[in-house]
Amino acid sequence: MNNIKNQSKKTRTSKKNLLQQLGPGLITGASDDDPSGIGTYSQVGAQFGYGMLWTMLFSYPLMAAIQEISARLGRVTGRGIAGNMRRYYPRWLTYIVVGLLLIANVINIGADIGAMGAALKLLIGGSAPLYAVLFALTSLLLQVFVPYNKYAAILKWMTLVLLAYVATVFVVHVPWGQALKETFVPNISFKADYLTALIAVLGTTISPYLFFWQASEEVEEIDSNPIADALNRSPGDADEEFQRIKADTYIGMAVSNIIAFFIILTASVTLNAYGKTNIETASQAAEALRPVGGDFAFLLFAAGIVGTGLLAVPVLAGSAAYAVSGAFGWRASLERKALQAKRFYSVLAVSTLIGLGLNFTSIDPIKALFWTAVINGVLAVPVMIVMMLMATNSDVMGQFTIPRRLKIMGWLATAVMLAAAVGLFATWGR
Repeated sequence: MNNIKNQSKKTRTSKKNLLQQLGPGLITGASDDDPSGIGTYSQVGAQFGYGMLWTMLFSYPLMAAIQEISARLGRVTGRGIAGNMRRYYPRWLTYIVVGLLLIANVINIGADIGAMGAALKLLIGGSAPLYAVLFALTSLLLQVFVPYNKYAAILKWMTLVLLAYVATVFVVHVPWGQALKETFVPNISFKADYLTALIAVLGTTISPYLFFWQASEEVEEIDSNPIADALNRSPGDADEEFQRIKADTYIGMAVSNIIAFFIILTASVTLNAYGKTNIETASQAAEALRPVGGDFAFLLFAAGIVGTGLLAVPVLAGSAAYAVSGAFGWRASLERKALQAKRFYSVLAVSTLIGLGLNFTSIDPIKALFWTAVINGVLAVPVMIVMMLMATNSDVMGQFTIPRRLKIMGWLATAVMLAAAVGLFATWGR
């Protein structure tokens, strides 16, 4: 029976082209360039010009490796990261990690929803708070009422909005010689403001919610496909699935970092070059872009904020719901109807609505992003350590412990994030 199942699956997947095989990795990478991330990249581009472009080359292999490890954990075990932590580690550790992730994600959701509302107001006028409410409700309704296999397809095609940031660069003048020189031969500074910006970029590109999301989406791919199974139970599919995961992840992370590169470049050319160095939000960057980049560049940049927000908010809310559900052993799936996974959808809805609510309190969601960066920077390290221990443990992964290539890159990424966290506290208050 297993041989028939495996042969059916091979016949089906062999007919897929590369685009059709892209999924969790592509969506994860694209969601990393959310409005909050756009704000961070715009800020470092405005403040340091081309001086931070090198970070996209540096972070890419680290980011891709840790995301591939996340995907393998989900695909091999059939459980997300929190579910595996709950099974193999003390419950108190799982609850602390998931609690911090939930706080960070809710703040991030609030900032993204607020940025989307502000961006749409820039484009068409009207009320930013009203738009924020509409965006939050639209995102929530899509997640609740559209099955995963259809919703994943929507999210995959929404990644095309990121092309707006590539197009923006080509409507302004770029001194490519200087930009490429500083990309490949960086002039690294050890001043506090530079190190803080570096930590912010690393915390934006290598974020815990991305680990939880991609692992959980691999589980969704199993659950939504009647002829698929976890690799620990269906080892004959391993080679094919690992090749798919690798291609999906490395392409998805490449998309993420290429877009981030262009956002930093756009801010360098249009804002830093004209002395506009104090940019705090994505919508502020779009507004500042108009007088120096022109109306078309402004429109592309602002429209991209709305599109990336619609892509990122479901990922942030979804990763929080997967993590909490995994920590408590609840049924968790976007493929199931709301009544079949009440607690999962309750966490998803409450996370989105609290994030929305932050925009109507005295708490500034944008300023709160600083604390999100702190939480993510600190949280990434223990999560990555636990992930690496699980991924190299045969009790967890069976015969599919990660290869030497991923061991080296995974621990290197963990060491870099640990150094970033230490640097964050070392530069605190300077």
